[in-house]
Amino acid sequence: MGGTRIPVLPATRFARWGRKTFYFPADLADSKSCSGLIEKTISEFGSIDILVNNAGVIRRAPAAEYPAEFWDELIAVNLTAVFHLSQLAARHMLERNRGGKILNIASLLSFQGGILVPAYAAAKGGVAQLTKALANEWAAKGINVNAIAPGYMATDNTVALRNDPVRSRQILDRIPAARWGEPDDVAGAAIFLCSSASDYVHGHVLAVDGGWLAR
Repeated sequence: MGGTRIPVLPATRFARWGRKTFYFPADLADSKSCSGLIEKTISEFGSIDILVNNAGVIRRAPAAEYPAEFWDELIAVNLTAVFHLSQLAARHMLERNRGGKILNIASLLSFQGGILVPAYAAAKGGVAQLTKALANEWAAKGINVNAIAPGYMATDNTVALRNDPVRSRQILDRIPAARWGEPDDVAGAAIFLCSSASDYVHGHVLAVDGGWLAR
């Protein structure tokens, strides 16, 4: 669950539409990388109108034996980087006084505790609350801060769960949609929350979970 990557179109597709793209790798566990990402983006495009905090990692281990390095890595990438990137992007948006959209990727574990993923649950719970806190400050400035909470998605992060016949069946039995989600299932929600259609939506965590939380 979580760690969902919103589908990304190839750069060649954008080029055919006369649009510019670029790729800038960074280690989000390093706070200096966040500044570099924002500075590079502004340099390449002149502004930032939309920020999607989509990076995420997950490490599984029993809580009693959970390694400190797992905890530090997950909090740094899944929560601290979300704050730093949002803060830096918002500063730019506030200076331009033209508003903007910030979309965070939360998780069902923003609401539930999960099993064997204490750091992930803590970080994603933090993402949900951070989304609301930032929305409270920036909504009146025309900056929408919202989040998507993906359910159980067929991604690299859930390979172990999907390959476990018992756990996979337990999960599917609880999902009213009776299937694992696909990254494309998140795309529509992301487009909505990054477009003018959501201009009066602030601080919301939108579950895209096949009905999991409703059961």
